[in-house]
Amino acid sequence: MAMEINRPTVLDEVEAAFARYEAALTGNDVAVLDALFCDSPLTVRYGATENLYGHAQIRAFRAVRPAKGLMRSLRNTVITTYGEDFATACTEFTREGVVRIGRQTQTWVRLPEGWRVVAAHVSWMD
Repeated sequence: MAMEINRPTVLDEVEAAFARYEAALTGNDVAVLDALFCDSPLTVRYGATENLYGHAQIRAFRAVRPAKGLMRSLRNTVITTYGEDFATACTEFTREGVVRIGRQTQTWVRLPEGWRVVAAHVSWMD
């Protein structure tokens, strides 16, 4: 049996989780951001200036990150689901007054507690 890509109900769920993450990111809702990352030592987040291994390092980073300059505009967002429990979300972002283009990739997995990011990568392109 072929894997179903972008089943509408699953895609809707991941799009909602992605939107929740984006709102939490730009609103600096650290509790929601922490909750949306898989609470595992295997979770990885490569940031623009940091490499974080495990939920504890990601949580510690969020706790001290400056809360200003977080607003951004997304473009070219592509969310793709594979079957019922796996998805990727890729987007570009811009910030007012910043010439560079940001890029963000997230790997989402459906866990018993809901959709969670298990790997993420953020980088800037000149």
